[in-house]
Amino acid sequence: MSKDSQYLAIIDLGSNSVRLKIDQINLDGSYQTKQYEKRYVRLSSDMGPEKILKPEPIKRTLKALTEFRQICDQYKHLKILAVATAAVRQAQNQSDFLQQVQEKTGFVIHVISGEQEAYLDYIGVSHTLALKNGAILDTGGASMEIILVNDGQAEEVVSIPLGSVLLSQRYDLGDQISATNLFNAIVKVDQVLSKELWLNRVRHGEMVALGGCNRALAKIFRWQQAVNSSRVVPVHGLTMSPDEAFTIMQQLLRSSRSERAKIRGVNKERADVIVGGLLPLMSIVRQQQIQQIQFSDSGLREGLLFRYLEHETSLENLITL
Repeated sequence: MSKDSQYLAIIDLGSNSVRLKIDQINLDGSYQTKQYEKRYVRLSSDMGPEKILKPEPIKRTLKALTEFRQICDQYKHLKILAVATAAVRQAQNQSDFLQQVQEKTGFVIHVISGEQEAYLDYIGVSHTLALKNGAILDTGGASMEIILVNDGQAEEVVSIPLGSVLLSQRYDLGDQISATNLFNAIVKVDQVLSKELWLNRVRHGEMVALGGCNRALAKIFRWQQAVNSSRVVPVHGLTMSPDEAFTIMQQLLRSSRSERAKIRGVNKERADVIVGGLLPLMSIVRQQQIQQIQFSDSGLREGLLFRYLEHETSLENLITL
């Protein structure tokens, strides 16, 4: 590491995983990713209707963040931006949890609103993919963010407190899936999304999908399409037709949790939430007769990075809509 190098660490504390991304920031405004770490902590697990973060998920999260602190301490000239999304946003014991994090790791974590999360997703996608008209969907563990893009601009942003972990636990979609549970989950997602009347404006349009479960769909597809393992295409920018997405969804629905974990592209830690996590995407594609799904590897973390590179140095400015 050059002694004059500046580094930016972004910590993204989600409902299913916590991630650390460290970028070297160069004087000309360019950057290189130096380190990327992900831990599956399932922070939103068993929050229930009372919306309380439970001791075991908190313990897993503190362990991961302690590891991240040790990594960050190896860098000099490091600025840290730490944000938390839906699980912490919804938690009744939010302040106690954030205090524990600060005491044990020194990280000051800022809880961002759903609308701010959606806006940062838009920044991350729009800087890296060409999307003139369409919608962006980010499905997380405890919420989904949807952005309407019109002529390249974010025109509508919404955050809905329903995600892969919540849906999977509420409708028992983790292992063998019954027709009744699946039907009830689909009806719930359809009902929630049908209230967003502006979604009708993306009818027959393009969809950009991000979030762990949506990216897993892209990873399954790219392995199925790969001629050989050395020529697998990147997730970022990959496109898929609705019929191709529905075929993979049918495969996942027929499988048990252990069978899903063996499908190439599915991380074993995600095997019990992938079906619930894909329901919002499937619903929008179905309802709005979307013509093409494109996948993005760039979202919230990259949105924060791009805002930072635009010399927005305070977190309040970085997340301003």
